[in-house]
Amino acid sequence: MTESKEYRSKMMSRIRSTGGKAEVILAKALWHKGIRYFKNYKKVYGKPDIAITKYKIAVFVDGEFWHGYDWENQKKKRIRTNRDYWIPKIEKNIERDRIVNKKLEDDGWIVLRFLEKHEVLKDLDSCVEKVINKVNYQRSTIET
Repeated sequence: MTESKEYRSKMMSRIRSTGGKAEVILAKALWHKGIRYFKNYKKVYGKPDIAITKYKIAVFVDGEFWHGYDWENQKKKRIRTNRDYWIPKIEKNIERDRIVNKKLEDDGWIVLRFLEKHEVLKDLDSCVEKVINKVNYQRSTIET
């Protein structure tokens, strides 16, 4: 099924950069496990979706399309119109993610990136466990 240009435009305009379903679900799950954080923390490079500042852990919840999940296949199969716009845009996003990761890691942060649909919405418990493991690791290095 192909959507009309009007329908596609309306759907794309409704996508928001913060506070998506997966981001909210992960944040609430972490809060219920006792993990305290800041959302969309502007004081650190890259503005992580969830920043656990006490342990310098930055968590990003990435949409598969916008962050180039399975990019080599997707750019051939999924992007059929306006390729001159979308391909460079997504590739810039992928490069920006690399730069953000490197900058944060150079500043002593642990960076965790989860895919919205393939990880957070499919296996929330695993994502929460990964964050908690990093918190526990950081906690143990601080205490020793």
